[in-house]
Amino acid sequence: MNRNLLSERISDALAVLRGTRTVRCPYSGCAVSVRYRHVTPDEAKRLTDVATDHTRH
Repeated sequence: MNRNLLSERISDALAVLRGTRTVRCPYSGCAVSVRYRHVTPDEAKRLTDVATDHTRH
């Protein structure tokens, strides 16, 4: 496992412990991620859509 991936996974795990959700772009090589907490379900959906739609970033 490369260092960047490992550090991202550790960061994501720590975020979960703080009650934060992280959504990453599924496009290979894209480093975009969105992290959020304490948002409405509509805002969570909007943020997820932005993070997972590679054409939007």
